[in-house]
Amino acid sequence: MPTSVCNKTVYLTFDTGNMAMAETIAAILQRQQVQATFFVANEKTSRGDFSLDDSWRSYWQKLAQAGHHFGSHTYDHLYFQGDGKAGFVRLKPQFGADAGIGKWYDAPALCAELKRVDGRFHDLTGRHLEPIWRAPGGRTSARLIALAEQCGFQHIAWSRAGFLGDELDSGRFPNAVLLEQASRNIQDGDIAMAHLGIWSRKEAWAPAVLEPLIDNLKQRGFCFATLPVITAKSLPLKP
Repeated sequence: MPTSVCNKTVYLTFDTGNMAMAETIAAILQRQQVQATFFVANEKTSRGDFSLDDSWRSYWQKLAQAGHHFGSHTYDHLYFQGDGKAGFVRLKPQFGADAGIGKWYDAPALCAELKRVDGRFHDLTGRHLEPIWRAPGGRTSARLIALAEQCGFQHIAWSRAGFLGDELDSGRFPNAVLLEQASRNIQDGDIAMAHLGIWSRKEAWAPAVLEPLIDNLKQRGFCFATLPVITAKSLPLKP
């Protein structure tokens, strides 16, 4: 049985992805009485809609009511491509009207994209995001992070040991290997990252790995906490 005393903390986080495992993950978290942080984008899902459509309203409402935390993953899932002239970064949306087209963003344009998630999430749940975000793919630069901080969003990456590997090739990285590595390597204060579903992996990660990983970490004395982590760089979310 898992220990009832914890002396270490891990921050479990999920990016939207294709949402194929969204209900499975929510059920595991509820069963384990574990809270997590979700970084939300309007991504195409495995059932053909998008993750911030009205069809997902009840899903996000239930997670919000359960006390989970939420951050922005950029509305159209913008991949960082590089820095430009002073004050600009180049980002390529994966979804939306400009999907696949790299564009230049300054602080107001980036902030509008981050806040667009907040506005839509509030429409769906009545709740605002935490003042945090995660760049798709974890691709960033110091300038990109600084531009987002101008409107109050702190960037949250993940720890090296917290990369749970659900997007890796399942032939080379089977679930049993990913489970063993994460169970052994995660340390106090680590931020762990997986997705609510991933297109690229043939062997479904969540049903085989998530619950035993939680059990194993509880056995090692871990509690599960939500972000944001309060740091000197944390900033209030401006209107």
